[in-house]
Amino acid sequence: MVRTLLNILWLVLAGFWLALSYVLAGIICCILIITIPFGIASFRIAGFALWPFGRTTVPRRDAGAGSLLGNVIWIIVAGWWLALGHLFTGALLCITIIGIPFGIANFKLIPVSLAPLGREIVANGGRASF
Repeated sequence: MVRTLLNILWLVLAGFWLALSYVLAGIICCILIITIPFGIASFRIAGFALWPFGRTTVPRRDAGAGSLLGNVIWIIVAGWWLALGHLFTGALLCITIIGIPFGIANFKLIPVSLAPLGREIVANGGRASF
């Protein structure tokens, strides 16, 4: 019940706009054939940015050098401005006492916005959420 309430408040305060930025990055990345995997990762993380409470990211066991190389390219193409979006909105949310949990949640999204490949979004219990 508390997670649902936090997720609804998150959606209103920051989640919609952050997810929209991920969708925009995904559309831009899908324009070129070589960056389609980045677009797919961006669309996947957009769902996480919409509804983050009760879920987390964990490293994938099968991720290898391709994920590392892809993450370097991702940082150059889209990761840096998505991370800045999380930093900016997190700082704004931390201005008020009621917004501090949402600001902290925003800061927790920065690592996955910088390096989304080789990560999996799972429920806090450890099972895959999608």
